[in-house]
Amino acid sequence: MQFSLLGMAVAAKHPADSAGWFAEHFGFKALIDLGWYVSTQHPDHPEVSLDFVQRDHESWPAATRGRAVVGTLLAFLVEDVDAEFERLRSAGLEVALPLVTEPWGQRRFQVAGPDGLLVEVLQMVAPDPQWLADNGLAG
Repeated sequence: MQFSLLGMAVAAKHPADSAGWFAEHFGFKALIDLGWYVSTQHPDHPEVSLDFVQRDHESWPAATRGRAVVGTLLAFLVEDVDAEFERLRSAGLEVALPLVTEPWGQRRFQVAGPDGLLVEVLQMVAPDPQWLADNGLAG
């Protein structure tokens, strides 16, 4: 499959508020705002679309219409996760998972986003050789 855009639509209680949160904290820009639907993109990543649809709107699938988001995590891979942690913590975001270095080679944290989303910010780091060996991944 070839594609030119990767998009995610989130069932939002207030689409403009959710889009605004991602604009304020992650640099996204609203491209389309119909009230019940807001489409955003990041200026540095035009191949990614993050959209918000009013969760009780008739365009949302009936099976989940009106329901809040549960169990969804949106991740951003960055070069300096420690700086991002300080920036977002200082902005008052709710930290759902404190900054941690995982043995499999990630340094990461999570914040509570709008509409039940978890937002993970991570940086790749060297994995622990013993963890790799214990999990059959050592070369």
